[in-house]
Amino acid sequence: MLNSTFFLKVLVCPETHNQLCWADSNLIAKLNTRIQKNQVINRGGDAITQPLEQGLLCEAQNYLYPVESGIPVLLKERAIALNDISSLSMD
Repeated sequence: MLNSTFFLKVLVCPETHNQLCWADSNLIAKLNTRIQKNQVINRGGDAITQPLEQGLLCEAQNYLYPVESGIPVLLKERAIALNDISSLSMD
């Protein structure tokens, strides 16, 4: 898994060019609960079917970019808009 702070210094949001930060484990757990219920789509309109291992946040745009097998996927269409997620209840 990707965990080096070096990467956070060089990786930026592909849209805003703002720095990214790690998503905390609570957010990943919440998203994974939604993924199990088929309630998460990415900005490209594709359903997310695999649980997230890690994610990088672009706080300015409220997006999460997935990290798959330790590799950040910094494609706009693969980002998950978190404003849609936060409005859903956990049950």
